[in-house]
Amino acid sequence: MASAFGHALTAIAIGKGYPKKMITWKFWFLGAICAIIPDADVITFKFGIPYESFWGHRGFSHSFLFALLLGILVTVIFYRKKLKNWQSIGYILYFSLCTASHSILDAMTTGGLGVAFFSPWDNTRYFFPWRPIKVSPIGVENFFSEWGVKVILSELIWIGIPCLTYIFLMAILKRNNTSQKLKA
Repeated sequence: MASAFGHALTAIAIGKGYPKKMITWKFWFLGAICAIIPDADVITFKFGIPYESFWGHRGFSHSFLFALLLGILVTVIFYRKKLKNWQSIGYILYFSLCTASHSILDAMTTGGLGVAFFSPWDNTRYFFPWRPIKVSPIGVENFFSEWGVKVILSELIWIGIPCLTYIFLMAILKRNNTSQKLKA
C-alpha cells in the first residue's frame, strides 16, 4: 500500500480540479478520509481473516464498487442539502475518485497480493505492470524506520511530483479562466 500521506495528497490534487464554490475544509477533509479509508481493512488481520479473502486487505474495500458506494454515502451524509441539484453528482464523483485513487496507487506498489478492483464480481487481485511505488509497512511503528523513509522518498517522486504538477496546472488554468471572464 502507499502511505496515508500519498493517498491524502492525491485527494487534494483531485479536488483542485473542482470549482471554488464546492471546496471547503469539509470537502478536503472528507476527500482525504475517503482516500485513506480502504486501508481500514487491515483490522481484519486481528480477526484472523486471511489477506486474500473477500474481506481481507486489498479486497472489497479496494474495489471500484466500494469507491462508488462510499462516494454516495459520504455525499448523502455530509451534503444532503445539495442532493436536489446537479452539484451532488460532483460530490459523489469527487469522493468516489478519492476512494478509487487509493486502489490505483496500491496497484502501483512493489508489494502485497494486488488489488481486487472488480470485487464482488471478480476477487482476482491485480497489479499494474509498472510498479514504481515502494510498498508502505503496515503499522505506525513500522513506518518510522528506514523502510518508511524509503517509502516517503519513493512517494515524493511517484505521487508528490505528479500531484503537485497537477495542482500547479489547475491553479494556472483557473487563474487564466478568471482573467478571461474579467476581460469579457
